[in-house]
Amino acid sequence: MIEALLKQTGLSLERLHGIAFGAGPGSFTGLRIACGVAQGLALGAGVPVVPVGTLLALAQASGASKVLACLDARMGEIYHAAYVRHGEGWQEAVGPNVCRADQAPDIDNGGWSGVGSGFATYASKLAARYEGKLAGSNPNAYPHARAIAELARPRLDSGGGLPAEQAVPLYVRDRVALKMHEQR
Repeated sequence: MIEALLKQTGLSLERLHGIAFGAGPGSFTGLRIACGVAQGLALGAGVPVVPVGTLLALAQASGASKVLACLDARMGEIYHAAYVRHGEGWQEAVGPNVCRADQAPDIDNGGWSGVGSGFATYASKLAARYEGKLAGSNPNAYPHARAIAELARPRLDSGGGLPAEQAVPLYVRDRVALKMHEQR
C-alpha cells in the first residue's frame, strides 16, 4: 500500500522529509506495528519520524475547537483526552489517559464536542458524566491519517522530528487483557 501510494504521488521514500505515525493510545499490537513500520521506513530513507497522539489526531480531524476525545479502550474503559484549539495548534486541557467512562476527568465550562468510539460504546455514561458540558458528539469519528500529517508537518518543519530509533508508542495502559475470572 505504501509503495502504491508513493507511486501514485510520484514520490520515493528518499524524497520524503519525514514519516509520521499514530503513536497512541490504542491497540497494543496496532501501536507496535505503526511504530515499527515508521521506524523501518525512516531508517531506510534516512529521515526523522514524528509520533502523533491518536487522541490529538481525533481532535484535529473533528473540525471543532474544544474537543473531548474518547476511544473505546475495551475492558470497560476509554482512552480519553481534552484539547482546545489555539490558532493553528492545540492546547492540552486533559492529557491522554485510560479510565472508566463514569470516572473520566472533569472538564471546565461547556461547549465541548465529544468525538470518538467511546461516545458510541459508553454514550449514556459519558452523557451523564459531562451533562451540560457537551455541545454535541460524533461517535463515528476516527483518527485519520490526514490529521496525523497535518499535526506532524509543523513539528517536522521546525526540526521536531526524532531519529527513527527513538520513536516509541504511547501506552497509557499497563494491562492489555482481562484475566479469566474477570472475563466471567
